[in-house]
Amino acid sequence: MKKKSAKLYLHRSRRGAEPVMPRRFDAAFRPSAEYRAELPDMMEAVDAIEGAPVPIQQVGVAGFRLPLRFAVKKGAPRELEATVTGTVSLEAGLKGINMSRIMRSFYEHRERTFTPETLERILADYRRRVGAHEARLRVAFSYPLLQRSLRSGLDGWQFYRAAYEGVMDRAGRFRKYIHLDFVYSSACPCSAELAEHARDTRGVFSVPHSQRSKARVVVEVARGKKLTLEDLHAHCLAALKTETQVLVKREDEQAFAEMNGAYIKFVEDAARLVYERLAGDRRVVDFQVACAHLESLHSHDAVSVICKGVPGGLRADFMDFASLVC
Repeated sequence: MKKKSAKLYLHRSRRGAEPVMPRRFDAAFRPSAEYRAELPDMMEAVDAIEGAPVPIQQVGVAGFRLPLRFAVKKGAPRELEATVTGTVSLEAGLKGINMSRIMRSFYEHRERTFTPETLERILADYRRRVGAHEARLRVAFSYPLLQRSLRSGLDGWQFYRAAYEGVMDRAGRFRKYIHLDFVYSSACPCSAELAEHARDTRGVFSVPHSQRSKARVVVEVARGKKLTLEDLHAHCLAALKTETQVLVKREDEQAFAEMNGAYIKFVEDAARLVYERLAGDRRVVDFQVACAHLESLHSHDAVSVICKGVPGGLRADFMDFASLVC
């Protein structure tokens, strides 16, 4: 029988032997400048690269949260919980980046009133600190807007999934984007016609099918121009009309039914309607619109994607339709 070792590295053994490496945390220890200067730095390692020594287009951090004050079109800024993703490019042969440096750069700007333009200052800062050629930031949040009911005059808060995104290229050129999810109701034109046919020809009451739907809109804002989330929301509302409601009384529910009847639409209609609004705004350089109608007739959804068609710009290659379920 193999003899057991009496020695343990991290725990005291039954035989009374002390651990080879005692575990303790010295809460009173304060590192000096000399101590910090002697800490190991992986950037000094010559054999730390694993895999092919090729450039990496994006490396960074995702999902760190902090409260930010967001500018609104009218009134005082709102403090909201934000989720930040920050990445930089990494050249071939480099071993890595200091992840905390990205976060520290962002935290230094956290007292600002936040707009898409704020991203340019943050990007320039941490691109310089990290020594990267390209950098990208995305700040996601839930944005509240007060919605007035259709007929009763009630007010309720509607919340919108939104994000600001900034990209800085090797030449230091900055591009800014706004993302917005807009939820609306879509009544099927075909179903409406068939329901009316049943009533007219056979006196049969029937209900045309409609569904909760979502448009995910991404716009690139022109250099030197300002476009607010309120502006983008107004475009979606003017295009699609039938935004879902917050507070309703019977007269509001009746009005919503009438509105759905007035503005019946297929999923391709929805994409073209939003296209028409965005294409007419000179503040918008480029855009992509992805729509999903969560079918009540079928067990699958109807989807459409459209873009402005700018050479080298946003493309209609959206495929993550499951994320549009609402």
